[in-house]
Amino acid sequence: MIQPENAPAHIFNAYQTFQGHAHIAALWWARVRALGAQGAHREKHYGIWETYSWDDFYTAVARLARALKAEGLVAGDCVSILCENRKEWAYADMAVQCLGGITVGVYQTDAPSQCAYILNDSKAKFLIAENDEQLDKFLKIEGSCPTLELVIVIDRKGLENFHHPRVIFWDDLLAKTEPMDLKAEIDQRDPEAVALLVYTSGTTGPPKGAQLTGRNIIASGKAAAEMFGPQAGESQFSFLPLAHIWERTNALYLPLFQKTIVCFAESPETIFDNMRELSPHYLTGVPRVWEKVYSTVSLRMKDATHLGKAVYNWAVKQGEAWAEKAMVGERPDALTRFRFWLANLLVLANMRRAMGMDRTKRATSGAAPISPALLKWFWALGVPIYEGWGQTETMAIGTLNLAGANKIGTIGRPTPHSALRIDLETNEIQITGPHVFKGYLNLPEKTAETFTDDGWLKTGDVGRLDEDGYAIITGRIKDIIITAGGKNITPAELENDLKFSPFISDAVVIGDGRKYLCALIMIDQDNIEKFAQDASIAFSDFKSLCAAPEVVALVEGEVEKVNAHYARVEQIKKIRLINQLLQAEDEELTPTMKLKRSFVEKKYADLVESMY
Repeated sequence: MIQPENAPAHIFNAYQTFQGHAHIAALWWARVRALGAQGAHREKHYGIWETYSWDDFYTAVARLARALKAEGLVAGDCVSILCENRKEWAYADMAVQCLGGITVGVYQTDAPSQCAYILNDSKAKFLIAENDEQLDKFLKIEGSCPTLELVIVIDRKGLENFHHPRVIFWDDLLAKTEPMDLKAEIDQRDPEAVALLVYTSGTTGPPKGAQLTGRNIIASGKAAAEMFGPQAGESQFSFLPLAHIWERTNALYLPLFQKTIVCFAESPETIFDNMRELSPHYLTGVPRVWEKVYSTVSLRMKDATHLGKAVYNWAVKQGEAWAEKAMVGERPDALTRFRFWLANLLVLANMRRAMGMDRTKRATSGAAPISPALLKWFWALGVPIYEGWGQTETMAIGTLNLAGANKIGTIGRPTPHSALRIDLETNEIQITGPHVFKGYLNLPEKTAETFTDDGWLKTGDVGRLDEDGYAIITGRIKDIIITAGGKNITPAELENDLKFSPFISDAVVIGDGRKYLCALIMIDQDNIEKFAQDASIAFSDFKSLCAAPEVVALVEGEVEKVNAHYARVEQIKKIRLINQLLQAEDEELTPTMKLKRSFVEKKYADLVESMY
């Protein structure tokens, strides 16, 4: 590994193994041998949460690895996984790692054409598909994927009589295969070889395949283990797409370092129900998840009695006073602690139970900026959420706030064995460390553009470091708006403040080269429908809901509340509501449910022009 110039010496002098294991497969081997019958994963089947042990983990991986090797998998081959969160994702990924293959996650919401692009760009040899829906995507593109030799389908429901020469079912494959001794295979693994291909969301062009090595995985997990300490036997909840590096790191690799039990959500539709059933110790989410929790509580409080609202407001106020000290690791005074204890006894503990967060020791928010007001609200309820930052190219980690080292409104300080600096000309954040990726597949020029001349990764994020070394992101370089009057505006803070409203799901601020700022806004369907019903506003569908004058006026009022905190030149003058109900599979949204700025601005160009 090459050390960038001007990097602090300790960054690369730190040993790059975890407990003597230089590759994630070697660490996995040690864990399954040591933990055996202890729980590794939990899934819900027929209404019951079932636990699967490390022994189960080993047996499935050892069988699948033998089967893949028999089918011709060799080191360096790519295996794509098109599947929702479940234990088989972990099994497949680790089997590939043990054999020296490269795991390529594909989002389950990707269209067939998007799947074909990734399969062909990576030259995938195998595809592991979850069910008939995902298999159908392969059947639509099979003629255009020449390198794909075999498709393995996990769930055969609805496919009992299906036959295809290039398709085999998971159970059939494992049933006819004896577990192999993987130790010899694992001993051959090169930590510097590419282990993962993680494709970016492609907001500004075709997705790019970021190449991450075995060393990157170990470095990332080692840093997390140093920050969080032991968590053996405790539970964490997996619900974000495993094709995304944020969830892959947290749900597949960190549990190997910290020996936690990973509980997989039944489906994207049951996330909040599953949280209430499980009450996990650790949660990793994106701002949209936390915003949804807040908006749901806000919606319910609108129906509460006057007494209920008064008690809730009192309890949150006590929580805010306690959180003001607790958030930064200070001990509140005795009276504040007593009031918080009373508020917790009467209100807050019940709220946490209803949210499925009564056992939450730590929650983390990443992948996009989050409103400081939202973080403070969760802390007031007794749920500590810490904001962090990372990228696909940094194996999901870069900075993080921690217990006792937490500043709301920042993304924290650099994680162990990494370093940040700010470019003096552009204010771009740059990072170095052993977790930084190898480069983009088949894109040497793009790779070269992504690194500085002295070897630091250019993140594309604009920000600064405060006097204590905490990083503050103000926006993306590509998103900076320069108005017709020459004012430079980074829209992220405005958009975050808008999203704190329970009636606004997302927003895109527009104004580059224009006389003033405008915004395209995606409403929160549940809360707006509740508002419309309470106000006896007639609507027949989502489009007519967005067109209702009362709804438009409500959202304009929310925007004015935000405008009050900004200078006139930074205020939003006009808005338009996106009247299409967007789902995860729609092109307007990233896998973490953020609006794609450039795509949305182009697609809704007529709406934009109507504001000027």
